[in-house]
Amino acid sequence: MKRQTGKIFLMVGLTLLLLTFVGNAVAQDKPANNMQLVLEKVKADKKLLVAQNMQLAESEAKAFWPIYEQYQNELFLIRAQTLKLINSYAESYDTMTNSKAKKLLNDFTSIEALRLKLVKAYIPKFQKVLSDVKVARYIQIENKINAALYFELASRIPLITEKP
Repeated sequence: MKRQTGKIFLMVGLTLLLLTFVGNAVAQDKPANNMQLVLEKVKADKKLLVAQNMQLAESEAKAFWPIYEQYQNELFLIRAQTLKLINSYAESYDTMTNSKAKKLLNDFTSIEALRLKLVKAYIPKFQKVLSDVKVARYIQIENKINAALYFELASRIPLITEKP
């Protein structure tokens, strides 16, 4: 089971990474159809991963999934901001200045603050329908997915360099 879960985490992380890198190109090529298919696949894979690891009773599931969907919709908006930040970094990479770097830092910390604010806002909502243990498990799952995504992004994004 652990090996299967690890593979699913990796698959979801890589799918999110694919969404991050391919998202703009696909969205510009054709109106939403291809992008919508990718998004639906990512959502379904992630939901399957969560379902397999949450071990929810039927009554818990009924209450949990609508809150989960709301949370995912808001989380997607934050990930879209992260994509914009990565694109800004890529556009500025060869001509990086202190002012551009400062803006990137400010944008990064704003996005991270929003992500943390979102988690803090949703924990009480999840606690209304699940035990604290199950809420903690869910947050762990989200953190593992984020860690896989950030690891992949970090391995592909070059370190910033100071230009002479």
